[in-house]
Amino acid sequence: MKHTTKALITGLMLGAVVFAGCSSSTGTLETVSPNDAAAVIAAESDEVILDIRTPDEFSDGIIEGAINIDFYEASFADDLDKLDKDAHYVVYCRSDNRSGQAMSTFADLGFTHVTEIDGGIASWYETGLPVVLP
Repeated sequence: MKHTTKALITGLMLGAVVFAGCSSSTGTLETVSPNDAAAVIAAESDEVILDIRTPDEFSDGIIEGAINIDFYEASFADDLDKLDKDAHYVVYCRSDNRSGQAMSTFADLGFTHVTEIDGGIASWYETGLPVVLP
């Protein structure tokens, strides 16, 4: 029973790390609340805000300063690969489905600091944070 409890606790801890984000000697990939993302954006001056929705979705409203790279484009990974891997990226989509999937692409390409907004721009907006037209 003692070993089963230890295995269960270890599994739960591992799951929490995967859910919250991961950090290693090569970088940090994390998912944070819209409020925490807004605090990061306000505190830093050199992060890149990356909207990975379609151009039509992008035209409906963005987080100020965001650039658009469409997740659904065949060139998505190639477009990301052209970016500075050591810059800090704050990434979002509509609901965090695409950005959640994209986190593995960021990791595979060697990005060192990516912050995903939990719930995407929908959650950002519902939290009362500002959205602007591009």
